[in-house]
Amino acid sequence: MALLKIAEPGGKPVQPQHRLAVGIDLGTTNSLVAASCGMTVETLPDSEGRHLLPSVVRYLERQAPIVGEAAKAAAIEDPRNTIVSVKRLLGKNLEDARKSLHYLPYEFYQTDPSGSPTMLTAAGPKDPVQVSADILTALARRAEATLKGKLEGVVITVPAYFNDSQRQQTKEAARLAGLRVLRLLNEPTAAAVAYGLDSEDQAAVIVFDLGGGTFDVSLLSLQQGVFQVLATGGDTNLGGDDFDRLIADWIRGQLPPPQREDTTIQGELLVIANAAKHALSLKDSVNIAFGSWSGTLTNAEFADLCNIQINATITTCRRVLRDAGLKPEQIDNIVLVGGSTRMPVIRRAVAEFFGKAPLTTIDPDKVVAIGAGIQADVLIGNKSADDYLLLDVNPLSLGIETMGELVEKIIPRNTTIPVSRAQEFTTFKDGQTAMSLHVVQGERELVSDCRSLARFELRGIPPMVAGAAKIRVTFQVDADGLLSVSASELSTGKTAEIQVKPSYGLNAGAIEEMLRASQEHAQDDMEARAIREARLEATQLIDAIESARQVDGDLLEAGEIESIQAAITALQKAMASGSSHQIHKLTEELNRVSGEFAARRMDLHIGKALRGASIDGVE
Repeated sequence: MALLKIAEPGGKPVQPQHRLAVGIDLGTTNSLVAASCGMTVETLPDSEGRHLLPSVVRYLERQAPIVGEAAKAAAIEDPRNTIVSVKRLLGKNLEDARKSLHYLPYEFYQTDPSGSPTMLTAAGPKDPVQVSADILTALARRAEATLKGKLEGVVITVPAYFNDSQRQQTKEAARLAGLRVLRLLNEPTAAAVAYGLDSEDQAAVIVFDLGGGTFDVSLLSLQQGVFQVLATGGDTNLGGDDFDRLIADWIRGQLPPPQREDTTIQGELLVIANAAKHALSLKDSVNIAFGSWSGTLTNAEFADLCNIQINATITTCRRVLRDAGLKPEQIDNIVLVGGSTRMPVIRRAVAEFFGKAPLTTIDPDKVVAIGAGIQADVLIGNKSADDYLLLDVNPLSLGIETMGELVEKIIPRNTTIPVSRAQEFTTFKDGQTAMSLHVVQGERELVSDCRSLARFELRGIPPMVAGAAKIRVTFQVDADGLLSVSASELSTGKTAEIQVKPSYGLNAGAIEEMLRASQEHAQDDMEARAIREARLEATQLIDAIESARQVDGDLLEAGEIESIQAAITALQKAMASGSSHQIHKLTEELNRVSGEFAARRMDLHIGKALRGASIDGVE
């Protein structure tokens, strides 16, 4: 029976109800929330008209958390109870937080260096997930007050280089805030959504995102309404906060010795430094005063102070282009994202590298939130996604450990996600009934040089000769960049699987370091892999010959025993210290001298198998 759409006689067709969903830019320094407002998506202000919510939370005894401007104002007088830049703590353990963020004034609650850093406040211990949840709660309340309804879903943006742990903790914070996450969206991709819908299609676009605490560069293809991230790069521990500290350190260096060593003035210095940085975005110099000292900082002097950080951003741009096989002149447009891109030193460096002025028609503070709001409106069902398609990529290769401690990459870096890839593996020893699987992430050839993500076992493999079993390993990365891995023995259907859990311990900037190390050691890594593979092949041959000698040693002649043993000894010596070429050459020699023995064994066993059988019965 067919169903017909009906309406009251003379009435208007029933319109689908508009569902409330918002996009949230959960930033290191500031956060925003955006939603569909009629024909456009706009960021939502608070009751005083402020769009930016400082990502700062203050905790006091027996009081609700204070979030935003009021908390930021208390950061100097009450630093231990006022949590700032919490985004930098997501996914880190206590040891990493202390190493990379040594300037933090907090008193940490726990002593386990491998656990999540938990700050002791007047309201009790607070971890990064709880602090992030309080920021999200404040944004959700603002949105519900403005939109006059309950939110049904949110899209939250994250840096493109956030790892599994950081993404998972972001989702946990949203759940703690009572929010339904429609999707985690990479920040550069969100910016592309905002610009892609408001301007003409582009062939190649760089999204340069320098926020308060993170830095991302993404190369996107915008063709006929299709957004695709071709390559990404960045640093999870580089942002405007670092430029503030450079100015603060410069001011400290101008102070008289007694005051210069005073650690209690750091918070006040950072506030003055931040104000100076913003002033330098509008004029060529700024007058600074602290205590009895006063001086002037020019844009040229500021450029010298932050030369290393500026060069680091351009180096990342160069690496992203190299990954995609493009040159700067092939880029059609550069989109600037993040408040830190207002700095003239950054805009000048970007323009000089790419040979063209970047786009700034959308407020760089708001563009990410607007893109997230557009996505939220589509994902909740208010708008059709037919007009465009959004594709992201995984930032680092994902693979599995194979014999010889080698990495077999199953999903290469910069593969479009969501994605599912599978490969078949087999057993190494006769009668093997279980297989241990080690999931790793990184670009190097050896497991020891990559990041361990998870380990699990597949049991119940039927005992077979080595190499006979077929084990299919499947990697799946969802739209949020989260990974699940399964392994299945094909003859029995025995299956084991694991959802990769957050793995603490990824140092700040470790992803960028992994990429840099893979390029610096590429030649050494290939030789190391070749040696491991050659040793593995040699070991399998030696084990096979030794097993054959135990069963059919009587088939060997005296001279053969000596020549085979001499070849094995030479091969084992090369395996200890020789090159891959030497090992391959001696493996071939062992194959040659044992060839007659292998042929006699084959004849013997075929003869036994066929004894008493008729010719007609042999296929």
